[in-house]
Formats: sequence, C-alpha cells, structure tokens
Amino acid sequence: MRADVSRFLEEACSDGDRTIHSDKEHTVQKQLFEEHPLIMTPLYKSQEKVNSPPHCALLSCMVCNWGSFMKSSKRNVFRASNRAKNCRLAQEIFILYCCCRLGWLFSWLPAWCPTSLLHLKEAEDKMLKCIASTYNKRYVYISNGNKIWTLTFSPDLSHKTPLVLLHGFGGGVGLWALNFEDLCENRPVHAVDLLGFGRSSRPHFDTDAQEAENQFVESIEEWRKEVGLEKMILLGHNLGGFLAAAYSLKYPSRVKHLILVEPWGFPERPDNAEHERPIPIWIKALGAILSPFNPLAGLRIAGPFGLSLVQRLRPDFKRKYSSMFDDNTVAEYIYHCNVQSPSGETAFKNMTIPYGWAKRPMLQRIPQMDRDIPITVVYGARSCIDGNSGSTIQSLRPNSYVKTIAILGAGHYVYADQPEDFNQKVKDICDSVD
Repeated sequence: MRADVSRFLEEACSDGDRTIHSDKEHTVQKQLFEEHPLIMTPLYKSQEKVNSPPHCALLSCMVCNWGSFMKSSKRNVFRASNRAKNCRLAQEIFILYCCCRLGWLFSWLPAWCPTSLLHLKEAEDKMLKCIASTYNKRYVYISNGNKIWTLTFSPDLSHKTPLVLLHGFGGGVGLWALNFEDLCENRPVHAVDLLGFGRSSRPHFDTDAQEAENQFVESIEEWRKEVGLEKMILLGHNLGGFLAAAYSLKYPSRVKHLILVEPWGFPERPDNAEHERPIPIWIKALGAILSPFNPLAGLRIAGPFGLSLVQRLRPDFKRKYSSMFDDNTVAEYIYHCNVQSPSGETAFKNMTIPYGWAKRPMLQRIPQMDRDIPITVVYGARSCIDGNSGSTIQSLRPNSYVKTIAILGAGHYVYADQPEDFNQKVKDICDSVD
C-alpha cells in the first residue's frame, strides 16, 4: 500500500498534464477509503456535489505515508499543485496536506492528554464515594474479548424485577450517583458503561449505522445473559434511550417496561429544518470543517487544558451535584470518560447526520415494537430537547400503554437536575411493574 502511494505521488508530481492511469488512482483511492474513512468520505462527497472528479488518492498519499512523503515532500506537493490544471485539485492537495499534519498530531494525542484507565477509575471512585449503599463492581465478559463495566445494587432482592440503567452519550455509571440509593431501596439495580464508553471495552465499530447500532444491542443482550437476568425494566437516557428502544425491538420478551429519559434519535430531521430555524453560515462552515472528526475530538486536542475546558463549558454539572461534591469531581470524571479512545463516540458519529439527527430515526420503527411493552417517556420541563416524541409514540401505539412525564425544573439531565422527583417517578413506575 505505502509503495503504491509513493509511486502515485511521484507520478503526480512529475506529470503536469495529469495523465495518471485511472485504474491506479482508483486502486489507491479504495485502499485509502478503507484506512481513512473519516478524512476521505467528506472530501469525496464534497467533490460529488460540484460534479468534480475525485482526486483523493493523489492527496491522501500524504495521510498514510507521512514518513516517506516528508523526504521529498512539501516542495513536491506544491509543485504538483502548481502544475495541476484543475484548480480544485490544487485546493484538495493543500487540504489533505493539512490533514496529513493533523493525522500526525492525532497519533500523538494519547501522550498529550493526561489520562489513563487508572485516572478514569480514580475519577469514578470519587464519584461513588458518597454512596452509603453496598454494591458490587465487576467486569462482565462478552464475545470477542470485550467486557462491560457493571455496578450492581441490592442483588439480594431477586424476587423483584431488576432495573437496568443505560447512560447517555459521553457518560458513564458515575453520573447516576444521585439516583442509586433511592432506586435500589426495594429492587436490584444494574448500571453499565455502554460498550465503547466509560470503563467498558472500546472496540472497533462498523461504520454502517445499522451495524453499529446492532453491535450496541448485541452487547446488551450478551451482558444480560451473562448476568442471568430473565426480564428487566430498561431505562435509558439520551443515546441510552435510543439503544434501550432498539434492544426492546429486537428482544421484546426481555423487557417488562421501557423508560425513555430525554431520548436521543427519535424524530426524523424535518425537510424544512433549516428554514424553520436558520443555521448561521459560520456554523455551517465550522460543521463542514469538523465533519471528519468525532464530536468530542476538541477535548482530546486540548490535552492538559481539556479539564479546564469541561469546567468552563459545563459549569452546570458542578451545580447539579453540589449536594455531593464541592470541587471539580464531576468535571474530572466527564473528562477522563471522554479522552480515552473514542470508540463509542465514533460509532455515535456514524449513526448521525448533520446537526445531531439520527440516520435511523426510532419513531420510524416504534410501530413495530411489541404492543405489550409499556413505555414511559420522561422529559425535563426546561429541556431544549423536543418533548413531542412521547405524544408521537402514543399516536403510533394507540393500543399500548404509553405515558409521558414532565419533571418540573429539570433540563436534559433530568436525573441530576431534580433527582428526588426523578427517583420517585421511576420508583413508582417500577412498583407498577411488580
């Protein structure tokens, strides 16, 4: 591969008439798409929009062949740019030259970020130190050598249907710290770090949205089998709500009640979304520049300044957990959760379309869900997330139990904004199950 790329670059630099054989370009281009999809796909799509032939192969030799490229390199790249008759080719060469340098930067990021799994463990321990209830912590091993980090409360209450908590995007088990003690009073409670997040394994996910979703769902099912749960009350927040619904679609016999807390990914992106709420040009431009990268890449690029970035951008988290901590414990936990290898984060990105909408909206599939599964949708009354999904679900399932609950004074993080009210509502739902 590297030899092919090097020869391709030399020919491109020496051939001002751009007479390189197309089959060679396509071969290199195919290999580059496989190795560097996050960089190659947006560039290729941008070329399709302007009906310009893809020259990504020539450019991307810099991305995957940095060492040998630099020997000849900057001079040859700009010589190729000057000789290229197609102005867009010159622009692309410059863009991917920059991407090459970013690729080198990103390979160095793990050393740049002051984090490790030990740092994450210590941050989680600090989040959980105020919990008086006894609980078990362990890894549950599933297929392909992966493992799911699990906290279990009140396992002795096995006669009650267990409650399983799935956190949202960028979260982990520690963010349920305000809820564990109330929720486990009269039933077992299991909280897991989703595959690709927190302290769970961070494997490679398929780039296809449906396959990535299925990997999440199968990891939950394998976890259930290993833990030995026959049935469960499944509660998910944000991305966890989307995955809880996806799991319920595939394994309805295992879910006695589905609780969706501020779920992500339910409505379709409306065709006139940009007309109803115009998006400023600068945001569109920034989105185009950042589109090859993961949502939280900036946190890792910030390196040792990432923690202060979390503190500045999300000071509300300190307020939410002020009854437990008076320092930056929560910010430290969020930071260390999200500067590890971005496995689940990458999967989430591949499941979205621009501006955070789901590629496979859940409302399109809700009518297929087993009619006997009761659904409760919990929203924060002050949340910026559209709360209409609850009523839409109800209209799509007219012969099934669907209830929507709004928590007054709560935003998107309902369970942390108004923990006492949230905990009581969830306990009432769980009691109705038994």
